[in-house]
Amino acid sequence: MKSERLGTLTQLAFGNRASQAYLALVAAATVYVTIDTVFVHHEDASFAGIWLFLLAAPTVFGFFFVGSMFGDAVSSAAWFMYTALVMSVLIQSVALGFFVRLLRGRPRSAHPQGA
Repeated sequence: MKSERLGTLTQLAFGNRASQAYLALVAAATVYVTIDTVFVHHEDASFAGIWLFLLAAPTVFGFFFVGSMFGDAVSSAAWFMYTALVMSVLIQSVALGFFVRLLRGRPRSAHPQGA
């Protein structure tokens, strides 16, 4: 039973075009942020990381809210930020897969309404 749930979640997260496109966009933003952080010298701070947070929104903000309940030591830790980003992206990928499944499950009318 648990392996079936894991298989279903995996299928929802990675098994449709919408989720795959979203994950590819997140991967491209991650590569951009990594290159900008490692190889580009900035006089001021770079805002490249904002793209990852925008792609992970709104669930990442929920993780940060929960993390703030545990104190500054947890919410400001790098491991928490990276975990929150990864979990947010995976949750949203599953949600996209679920919505695609809902849309495909609806029967389509052969005739448009009002015709």
